[in-house]
Amino acid sequence: MLFKARDKQWDLSERTLVVGVINATPDSFSDGGECLSPEAAASKAVAFEKAGADILDIGAESTRPGARLITAEEEMERLLPVLKAVFEQTALP
Repeated sequence: MLFKARDKQWDLSERTLVVGVINATPDSFSDGGECLSPEAAASKAVAFEKAGADILDIGAESTRPGARLITAEEEMERLLPVLKAVFEQTALP
């Protein structure tokens, strides 16, 4: 089975991929909101890349139990600046 992201492609039957997770949410239960700014998120992405991550999972809406639902507009306001900063500083999809 092939997995494609951006300009990369992996055969998932060959090995397990390493995913770096960045939570761009103020109420993240796993990192306490440490990646709210685009700069902080990009710094974490660079660290993941150096550590050998294959791909990034960047979320802008909390999935913790009881989290407040946000609008698509609010999610995009959080996500787009982070994506831009990460895209400029890493080659990870």
